[in-house]
Amino acid sequence: MFDDVSTHYDRTNNVLSAGNALLWRVATTKAVGPRPGERILDLAAGTGTSSASLAKSGAHVVAADFSPGMIEVGRRQQAGNTNVEFVVADGMNLPFEASEFDAVTISFGLRNIVEPRAALAELFRVTKPGGRIVICEFSTPPLTPIRIGYSAYLQRVMPALAKVASSNPAAYTYLAESIKDWPDQQTLSRWLRETGFTNVGYRNLTAGIVALHRGTKPRRIAETAPASPPPESLDAAATQ
Repeated sequence: MFDDVSTHYDRTNNVLSAGNALLWRVATTKAVGPRPGERILDLAAGTGTSSASLAKSGAHVVAADFSPGMIEVGRRQQAGNTNVEFVVADGMNLPFEASEFDAVTISFGLRNIVEPRAALAELFRVTKPGGRIVICEFSTPPLTPIRIGYSAYLQRVMPALAKVASSNPAAYTYLAESIKDWPDQQTLSRWLRETGFTNVGYRNLTAGIVALHRGTKPRRIAETAPASPPPESLDAAATQ
C-alpha cells in the first residue's frame, strides 16, 4: 500500500493536513534537538522529508522504512544529501546494533506497525543510554467538539480530498481507520514507561489531533526501577 502511494505521498500529506504537516515536522525536529555529529534514527521515515529536516543540524540521520517504494523515492529526492542514509527496515526487528543512536524518532508511523509495543522495545534497544525518543503521532483531541469534528473530517472530507491528491485514494481509507483505532495520549505514555523510558511526557499539537511524545533511556540499569510516574502532559494546554 505504501509503495503505491509513495510517488505523491508528500503532496497528499500537505493537502490532507491542511498545511499542518510542516508545523508538525518543525515541532518534531525541535523536540529531537539534533546536534552536529549525532547519529539519529528516523523510523517510518517515508520519503525522508522528516530526515532531511533533522539532518540540517549536521547530524547523520538514518531514514528507515518498511516500504522499498518509499525508500526509492526518498533516495531520489535526497540525492546528494550526505547526512541522510536510507535503509529498508522492519520496525519490529531493526537491523542495528544495541545503543547505536543518540536519538530515535518516528512520525505518524508507529500505528502502522503490526506490534507497536515491539517496535518501542526495538527503539529502546538501539538508543544509547541517556539518549532520547520523540514520537509524533495522531491522537485524541481532549475537547469533545473537536473530537466530533475531527471524526467527521476523517469519515467524509478526507476520502474526498484523497481522490484528488493521492495516487491511491483507497489507501487513505486505511489511514482514517488506523487513526480512529489508535490509543490516546495517556496510553502511549504508559507504553513508553513500560518499555523502560523515563522522563516521559507529551505535548498536544493542533488541539490534540496530534501529540508529540518524548522520553529518555536511562543512563544506568538501576534507573529503570519503577518510580512514581510524572505528570502525563508536558504542556497539555499548548497547541499549534
